[in-house]
Amino acid sequence: MRYLKKIFYFIKRKKWYFITPALSFILLSLWANLSITSQTKNFLYSDINTVPSHKAALVLGTSKYRSNGEKNLYFLYRIQAAALLYKTHKVTYIIVSGDNSTMQYNEPNTMKKELIKLGIPDSVVYLDFAGFRTLDSVVRCKEIFDQKEFIIVSQKFHNERAVFLARKHHIEAIGFNAKDVDAYYGFKTNLREYFARIKVFIDLITGKEPKFLGEKIELGKN
Repeated sequence: MRYLKKIFYFIKRKKWYFITPALSFILLSLWANLSITSQTKNFLYSDINTVPSHKAALVLGTSKYRSNGEKNLYFLYRIQAAALLYKTHKVTYIIVSGDNSTMQYNEPNTMKKELIKLGIPDSVVYLDFAGFRTLDSVVRCKEIFDQKEFIIVSQKFHNERAVFLARKHHIEAIGFNAKDVDAYYGFKTNLREYFARIKVFIDLITGKEPKFLGEKIELGKN
């Protein structure tokens, strides 16, 4: 926050008001990123040996393949991280949450199939078909699957936003960081993240809720 105040003071002193709209957006983005990162740093884990045990892990969805047909490393690394949590007895159940808005696109089913390939029992994997956005996935984990404490699985940049959202909705979530990709591979994704973090605060101000809720699902009743 102190950096933001310095920037505003500099603009005021130089009277650069003519660039206010563009600069305001940049400053807002900077503030949103710094706020989310600073407020979640104590709730993220990258070492499997230090992450606390929870009943369930929530794996945030993404497509298995990129638009060019190549395998999506974000997807691969998230699946591997979720499987590791289960195999090291850090979680008992895994909830895979993603987009299933069309018959041809089904992130949760694809994630479950890949987890089973890694030796995760079918009976411990639960599907959330309405995880259209990170907000939806996080809130539905509490409202539908009745989990008020859980481990979110994604890359660090995504976990920061997800954990921030969770805690603003009174959910005691932590994040387990899946392996990240290099800067070149993740350039577009990291760029979109800046806009997504601004949207976080807009959603909080407007009271945005998940697109769908529904009947509760009890873990362990498969």
